[in-house]
Amino acid sequence: MHTIDPKAVSAKELYGHLAAAVGPRPIAFASTVDAQGRVNLSPYSFFNVFSSNPPVLAFSCVRRMRDGSIKHTLQNIEATGEVVVNIVNYSIVQQMSLSSTEYDEGVDEFVKSGLTKTPSELVKPPRVAEAPVQMECKMLQIIALGDEGGAGNLILCEVVKLHIANDVLDGEGKIDQHKIDQVARMGGNWYTRANQGMFEVPKPLSKKGMGVDAMPENVRKSEILTGNDLGKLGNVEHLPGKEEIEDYLEANIDLRRLSEAGDTARLHRRAQELLHEEEPYDAWKLLLSDKSTLTK
Repeated sequence: MHTIDPKAVSAKELYGHLAAAVGPRPIAFASTVDAQGRVNLSPYSFFNVFSSNPPVLAFSCVRRMRDGSIKHTLQNIEATGEVVVNIVNYSIVQQMSLSSTEYDEGVDEFVKSGLTKTPSELVKPPRVAEAPVQMECKMLQIIALGDEGGAGNLILCEVVKLHIANDVLDGEGKIDQHKIDQVARMGGNWYTRANQGMFEVPKPLSKKGMGVDAMPENVRKSEILTGNDLGKLGNVEHLPGKEEIEDYLEANIDLRRLSEAGDTARLHRRAQELLHEEEPYDAWKLLLSDKSTLTK
């Protein structure tokens, strides 16, 4: 038995053990606005529901390990007392992950992730239209658990309006646990899909992905590429240059032929295969070899 004294290891190491041991954890995809009305969207996996009468959720914003600073979500809730907690399913997991990039203050993660804002009814923060369940909440209490890196800030909030997508309901109006297709957080890069099992999503914390908003229009609006595909593409820090694209096609004659054929739909399907093989940079090389992409 490996025994650990929490006081004898770093906060980062201890976090790794706790996050790997306590799971799967549901994800609170929190949308907030600051005092100026600027929108923020970020996921938190220290999250659960703790009461139904009144309906109360709690999630924790952990202070940054590097300097102990607090995150924009917490600042916004302290300023406005409002938050929308959106539930994450598999179809938006890559876009959710992209939104966790530490963009500068005031950057709208809805725009960066390519997710859609929809107005709330009782609170100012918008909802994530693609989320299967969206809960408008009023903050009840914030409990600071420490002031150093890794310390949590427990946010208790009451659900004042609940929205559920029709396509996840069964014939009796209840949430179908298969249709909702939830994902949950585990340790490291690992997640679990409730009805299928574990999968890996590389963390976007060491770089700032360019975001969906920086993509050429015919990629962003592709009829082939899914939201998860766009999330992977948006997590790439910068686009490959012409020389890289040419070298890639030179080494992959079949892809050069595909590019020269001018069939955008086939090219997008092949790029999608590269994304499923976890090769987003190569997928960009192929996508940018399409003349219709280069002209938009």
